[in-house]
Amino acid sequence: MKKTDAVAALAALAQDNRLDIFRLLVQAGPEGMPAGAVAGALDLAPNTLTFHFDRLRTAGLVTVRREGRSMIYAAQFEQMNALLGFLTENCCGGTPCAPAAECKPARKRTKVPA
Repeated sequence: MKKTDAVAALAALAQDNRLDIFRLLVQAGPEGMPAGAVAGALDLAPNTLTFHFDRLRTAGLVTVRREGRSMIYAAQFEQMNALLGFLTENCCGGTPCAPAAECKPARKRTKVPA
């Protein structure tokens, strides 16, 4: 990860609501959550939420997809792991150490009818 990308990601997360949104999306996993569910869970107005989603998307921390009438937002785990790696790459005084744990969420499996 480039320093400019790390700064953009950290700047996007340096706000209470955006940090809460991102953490909720990480908890939701790769499937993400509808914008309305995020708004309800965090008690945020839709227009405020749109502004925060835009900042997180610009920083590469979330993606959005349309499903019917819903906008589904999901955390970008690769970008999150890259940021964690960037922040910890020089730990331990430059001596090689165990890498920071990477988040590799499993996709929810849906039952396929037999």
